[in-house]
Amino acid sequence: MLWNWQQPDWPNFAYDPARLQAAEARFLRGSGVIVGAMLHVDGEQKQALTIDLIAQETVDSSAIEGEILDRASVQSSLAKHLGIKADHRRASPAEAGAAELMANVWLTFADPLTELMLFGWHAMLMTGRRDIAEVGCYRTSPEPMQIVSGPLHAPRVHYEAPPSGRVPSEMAAFIAWFNDTAPNGTKPLSAIMRAGIAHIWFESIHPFEDGNGRIGRAIAEKALAQAIEQPSLTALAETIHRHRKDYYDHLHRGSISNQIDEWLAWFADIALEAQERTLTRVRFLIAKTRMLDRLSGHINERQEKALLRMFAEGPDGFRGGLSAKNYRTITDAATATVTRDLAELVRLGALRREGERKSTRYYLVLDE
Repeated sequence: MLWNWQQPDWPNFAYDPARLQAAEARFLRGSGVIVGAMLHVDGEQKQALTIDLIAQETVDSSAIEGEILDRASVQSSLAKHLGIKADHRRASPAEAGAAELMANVWLTFADPLTELMLFGWHAMLMTGRRDIAEVGCYRTSPEPMQIVSGPLHAPRVHYEAPPSGRVPSEMAAFIAWFNDTAPNGTKPLSAIMRAGIAHIWFESIHPFEDGNGRIGRAIAEKALAQAIEQPSLTALAETIHRHRKDYYDHLHRGSISNQIDEWLAWFADIALEAQERTLTRVRFLIAKTRMLDRLSGHINERQEKALLRMFAEGPDGFRGGLSAKNYRTITDAATATVTRDLAELVRLGALRREGERKSTRYYLVLDE
């Protein structure tokens, strides 16, 4: 089997732009809605939302590769790199490096992509790694760069990238294309199309010894941010993580042909779902602020602590709802106090009650 880079039409990807027109229009409309919603978020809240979005992307992008990061530590590192006051929680080298990378993607979204920028991202991502010989540079090993699974005695090769000797020239062509197709470039492409092509092209080259998936997703985020002219993230890694198996399946199919309509259609669906998740988070923060402002002076410290704990779970909230037992664990309140507190939160319109007796659960009531 020939890989895409071994075929005579590489890297001239074939696709029909008309198939993405509806998705591109939806993406631009959605971007406008998010920008409009952010006008209702003040400076401190906007900072909190920024940290929340970038941290989620950082954690999920690493989780796609099987690396688990502590979200709170990532948030603390991000705040430091973005110049936002935060606690001084200790972060592991992996957490600190991944956070630095994503903060840099946010801060430099409008800058052209360069080899030096990619080397810097790789060095950040590989912080503390002693098992990687080539950090902050392209791979040079004569050994084939393969993605494999299965036992050592009978590995299954899912993909083999171009040999290391070809990487500098392949990356030079990729970087030139990325900058030429930017909104202010000589050959601008629409948002989703450019991000989708950029991701599969970069992953096909696989220029680094490790970290290619996370850097490839960062490049896609950069492309989407440039399209809407905002330093933003589109919950792309979070959404890909939810569809991880499909993601690898579609990348594999894209690696054996330079006809990429199927890949772009799948990527467009992911980008739109990711954008909707971003909008949900913005609306969730606004609803949280409105509720807490409305309840100020009407609830006690226990009730406020429980509500903040529920909000900390994000838009999806507590799985299965909040129980009286959960409330008791969060607040350390007596059973009778728990009953009174929850009933009062229901009366105030902060929670709604569902079920009876031991099956009773409570859910946040959010303003639209």
